[in-house]
Amino acid sequence: MRKYILFFFVIIVGIIFIGRLLYLQVFNSHAQSIYDDNAIRTVFNYPKRGFVYDRNGKLLVSNQPSYDVMVIPRDVKPLDTLEFCSLLKINKEQFLNKYNKARHYSPRLPSVFVSHLAKEDYAILQEKMRKYKGFYIQKRSLRKYETNIGANVLGDIGEVNNRDIAKDNYYHSGDLIGKQGVEASYENILRGQKGIKFIQKDIHNQDIGPYKNGKYDTLPRAGKDIKITIDADLQAYGELLMTNKRGGVIAIEPKTGEILAMVSAPTYNPNSLVGRNRSKNFTKLFNDSIAKPLFNRSLQGVYEPGSPFKLMNALIALEENVMSPNEKVTCYHGIKYGNRFMGCHCPSGKRNDMIEGIEESCNAYFLTAYRRILDKYENASVGIDKWSKHVKSFGLGNYLNNDLFVGQKGRIPDREYYSYQYPKTFYSTYTVSNAIGQGEVATTPIQLANMTAAIANRGFYFTPHIIKSIEGETIPESFKTPKYTSISKENFEPVIEGMHQVYKTGTASSLKIKDIEICGKTGTVENFTRIDSVRTQLTDHSIFVAFAPKDDPKIAIAVFVENGYWGSRFAGKVASLMIEKHLKGEITRTDLEDWLLSHSLENEYAKPYSGKPFKINGQTELQVIPPEEFNKLKQKLNQLN
Repeated sequence: MRKYILFFFVIIVGIIFIGRLLYLQVFNSHAQSIYDDNAIRTVFNYPKRGFVYDRNGKLLVSNQPSYDVMVIPRDVKPLDTLEFCSLLKINKEQFLNKYNKARHYSPRLPSVFVSHLAKEDYAILQEKMRKYKGFYIQKRSLRKYETNIGANVLGDIGEVNNRDIAKDNYYHSGDLIGKQGVEASYENILRGQKGIKFIQKDIHNQDIGPYKNGKYDTLPRAGKDIKITIDADLQAYGELLMTNKRGGVIAIEPKTGEILAMVSAPTYNPNSLVGRNRSKNFTKLFNDSIAKPLFNRSLQGVYEPGSPFKLMNALIALEENVMSPNEKVTCYHGIKYGNRFMGCHCPSGKRNDMIEGIEESCNAYFLTAYRRILDKYENASVGIDKWSKHVKSFGLGNYLNNDLFVGQKGRIPDREYYSYQYPKTFYSTYTVSNAIGQGEVATTPIQLANMTAAIANRGFYFTPHIIKSIEGETIPESFKTPKYTSISKENFEPVIEGMHQVYKTGTASSLKIKDIEICGKTGTVENFTRIDSVRTQLTDHSIFVAFAPKDDPKIAIAVFVENGYWGSRFAGKVASLMIEKHLKGEITRTDLEDWLLSHSLENEYAKPYSGKPFKINGQTELQVIPPEEFNKLKQKLNQLN
């Protein structure tokens, strides 16, 4: 029996080898195995990336030709390095770094060696490429931004990193991918599908023609064009108004949830992140830790919402039947709670009902409303959960599940949030800052704009989104489905009337726009930072929310201007002008326009770094820009119009 063991072993090994060869030659004879063949060169044919248009069909992003020098490390032969570096405008150290990086990625697959050659460099290099074995020139499309606005909306494309390659095997070293904004959100639609050519090589490593007559070759498939919801003219106007200021502006169409404008200030020209200077320019923007131009304040900026949040407490008080629209609360230039006092700018002894409370932004009224909501239940710990659920039904305190590339949850506290600070229970007086939109409450501009849209719609909203249409496809149904708040429709009317009175006779009466019935709410939020480890108060943030027209809303807007003094001073002016621009297409309140363009807040932003003491909300410190700078902004404005 022992003499047959070796025989059986040889037979089994033979069967394994034959089976493996059969699998490789018959069952696994597909294009994927070609990548491992040393006698075949793979060439990718990059597709045209999809165009991006604004809601009115204006072209925002197109393509331009670009030329990359590719390398296949195993095919590289000795060459005149100095001459080659001179042609590529790089030094020898850069040459070695690029070559080693490509070899580390894959000795046999092509990698981008030098990207984005200028046309004149390409013309010179093309004639001499035959001298440099293992290198070749590949043409592809590079983005061309047809506008100087909307950098935070459009985003940019850049070279893939190792994480991108590991996540999706579509990408290879040197490929481009959407990095931010719409380019990132709709990468899979815009990128298209690469074509592939397999080139047979002879024993001398020379190309001899298509492998198997191009049997496994594929043609590129162009990316799909998309139309986004942004109104390019409104976007440009908002960015101009926010010059020399920092903050975020979001405008939404209440009936659809489509984002009309998404301004983050300061901004930058999207074309600065195109071509060979992309890396240098991106590094410069990224390292600006003071102005933070890459930080999308409209989506990522988390701020206390201030007085616009009083609208939420008014709605919840009505829904919980703890206040009626006609009930009056006396304001004694503020109100006492426990052994503390919350001040207010209302005259002492003034009695306000709900509409007047909103119109005058009365702290005493809304502290009373908030306490009644929480004290309605057996204890405030239960009441805060009821209150929190109402607030979150407006999309606050959570991601909105939209199609935007970045975002923040914000913060709406509940019982669990306070459980560490108050393990057993607490009283409504402990959290009264929530009554006026400060304390533990925090929101983003897009969340406040969405809240305003829900109020404009009398109780529902559509998920804010940036996509309007996709070539040959439909947008997700989730963007077309209304989401209802926990507040009954009839309870919105007194709140909306209060917002209307804000413009007629209240805190925004100086911002009226002729022939437009606007409903709004001003907000002023205290602003603190740490300077030399000391908590220091800076100039207040200016916040404003509004929608218009009152009975047929076509725009809802939220504006945050950092260090902007108070609600109507900066944010309210921006909101009023953008509403007029959207609804009329022209501006009648040129006085507001000129004021915004001529005033800067840059000196406010410099205060924490100046080492000098400064006043809080000192009107005399407001900075007026030089006449020549103002004239340049006016010229830009005239070009927009």
